[in-house]
Amino acid sequence: MLKRFRGAAAGLALGLWTMAAQAEEVFVFAAASLTNALNEVGEHFTAKTGHTIKPSYAASSGLAKQVEQGAPAQVFASADLKWMDYLAEKKLVNSDTRFNLLGNTLVLVAPVDSKLTKAELDAKTNIAALAGNGRIATGNPDSVPVGLYFKQAMERAGQWKAVEPKIASADSVRAALAFVERGEVPLGVVYATDATVSKKVKIVGVFPDTMHDPIVYPFALVTGKETAGAKALLDFVRTNEAKGVFAKHGFKVN
Repeated sequence: MLKRFRGAAAGLALGLWTMAAQAEEVFVFAAASLTNALNEVGEHFTAKTGHTIKPSYAASSGLAKQVEQGAPAQVFASADLKWMDYLAEKKLVNSDTRFNLLGNTLVLVAPVDSKLTKAELDAKTNIAALAGNGRIATGNPDSVPVGLYFKQAMERAGQWKAVEPKIASADSVRAALAFVERGEVPLGVVYATDATVSKKVKIVGVFPDTMHDPIVYPFALVTGKETAGAKALLDFVRTNEAKGVFAKHGFKVN
């Protein structure tokens, strides 16, 4: 009996040592809007596999440029297809590992103490007038996905010329959210998932999906960085466990 116990203990110890020896730190470059959800998914991932994630959150545009310049990313998660396509065209992501995982919603937010009531947003809504003499914070409309989606919505509505001068351009969706939280601008355009993590803003309008292209979050491995830990993370984010976490944070899950 004692021998059996010692054998089992030794086996357990060996298993734990093997798991620790094989555990990796996976470098993940991910869209800023994924911050809260992916951090929690990472905790579940570590508990299941022993691997950990080391995330870098920023605008997808900036992260893609960093990957292009040789930054040590193993996994890239973008808030739009454009920047994943950008890296794919340069063969900097492994297209065989690429998949679309999440979706989101574009919303108009205001400081929580704003007198602005909820507005029904459509192509006829005068967004510029809603801002009054103030500005509208969003991601840089020339590069940051949330800004690109907003610009597209305004172009389809024929309002971009009126809205463009009012844009307070930010380098990420979280930076745009911060402008509104600090009361520096009366309005901001961010994702619903970002708005719901803040107690300092309120959603005053939701943009219909028909006003812009679908908000899609593709994931892929960076070319040449296809380690066991990185592959395990891409497998894990597609599990029901991980999808449940993303859904809890307000993402649409494919």
